[in-house]
Amino acid sequence: MSEGQDDRRAKLERLRSEGVDPFPHQFDGVVPIETIHAAHDGLEAGEETDTAYRIAGRLAARRGHGGAAFLDVVDRSGRIQLHARKDALGEESFERLVSLDLGDLIGVDGTAFKSRRGELTLAVTSWELLAKSLRAPPEKFHGLEDVEIRYRQRELDLISNEEVRQLFILRSKAISAIRRWFDDRGFLEVETPVLQPLYGGALSRPFVTHHNALDRDFYLRIATELYLKRLIVGGLEKVYEIGKDFRNEGISHKHSPEFTMLEWYEAYADYNDVARELEEMVSYVAREAGYEGELDFTPPWRRLKLREAILEKTGVDVIAHRDRESLVAEAKTKGIELDPAESWPQLVDELLSKYVEPTLVQPTFVMDYPVELSPFAKAHRSEPGLVERWEAFCTGIEFSNAFTELNDPDEQRARFEAQTALTQEGDEETQPYDEDFVRALEHGMPPTGGVGVGIDRLVMILSGRSSIREVILFPAMRGGS
Repeated sequence: MSEGQDDRRAKLERLRSEGVDPFPHQFDGVVPIETIHAAHDGLEAGEETDTAYRIAGRLAARRGHGGAAFLDVVDRSGRIQLHARKDALGEESFERLVSLDLGDLIGVDGTAFKSRRGELTLAVTSWELLAKSLRAPPEKFHGLEDVEIRYRQRELDLISNEEVRQLFILRSKAISAIRRWFDDRGFLEVETPVLQPLYGGALSRPFVTHHNALDRDFYLRIATELYLKRLIVGGLEKVYEIGKDFRNEGISHKHSPEFTMLEWYEAYADYNDVARELEEMVSYVAREAGYEGELDFTPPWRRLKLREAILEKTGVDVIAHRDRESLVAEAKTKGIELDPAESWPQLVDELLSKYVEPTLVQPTFVMDYPVELSPFAKAHRSEPGLVERWEAFCTGIEFSNAFTELNDPDEQRARFEAQTALTQEGDEETQPYDEDFVRALEHGMPPTGGVGVGIDRLVMILSGRSSIREVILFPAMRGGS
């Protein structure tokens, strides 16, 4: 235990010996600090009011002398100065207040005024200790910069970095806005299993766990897609889910093994319909979350064909070289080395992600993918060998993926079998055969448009962050706790 902790624990025991409960049960009637700023920031320097407020927050600064002191308190919404006077509080209460440690949580009653220096202040009429802090705040509230500590102990990051608090408030506002957008348009929010007997709906390796009561292995879901489409078969017609997915893959600035996804499915719609919905939804969410950056989310967004996009950036026509060996050889003539051990879909995805994706800064749709990359998308109605699929990109990252959904059970069965063949070629990130899903399709699924949106990546875009770990409260870390 450090010397500072010893001192704080000594104060804790002294408070208890004086009859003060350092951890009371409640403190009713608190208003956010931003409420006081909204009502009184327009006061003139030195102007007083008789308007009383009750606030609560963490003690962030203290300065003073003699019979008066100024203290700063921070809550989720902002920061405000307190003015405490011995003649107003009484000597015992005043001395106890000014002896508090930074980081202690207090509740305060007071009236609003502007100091002579023009700072909005509460004149303290009474106060109460709400929680004694037994550890010093990071760097006395000047900011926590150690990335490992920031991610492992996010509570310290939130305490010390106001911009981090604002980031996660933005994230919450964005998710709330997403729900409003869908609820207002007649979609039903649903919940599907996280533990699944067979993973599916994406191309990724799963996490495996064992169910003791059932004595069988289950997979943490990699996507919600297949269950949601079974609800479309069941007649729910317009459904969405916001939830955690898990993919046992590499960690990077845009990949996390645990992440949050939005997926929605709409009967009687196609990939063009849901593209328009994504444009409208993201534009709405950006406004509701208070986005003020340089990205223009106003519909319509730019649309590119995948084949042309790769050809423009690399000189390689992936459709004209439809097998692994041919594509590797053609890329080599353009000075691009591809791994001949990878499957053809993996190679196409590498060309897209390495040479096209980083150039897409403003919101952009890349349309019409080869069927090998899209085992659940419906065949393109006018382009043989392609499917009706798009991905949406912004700030150089992909954040959304959509199809005109495949609803022919026989074709779906054939696609599953093709995925099995890729697995035999050594591709571990393929879609396993799911007979339950095929059986559901045999009952008849209407024409359907489906979309997945990475919530974490969308928040990265709206907040201007470059790492996915910045926008996840408690990201997975190597070693440690």
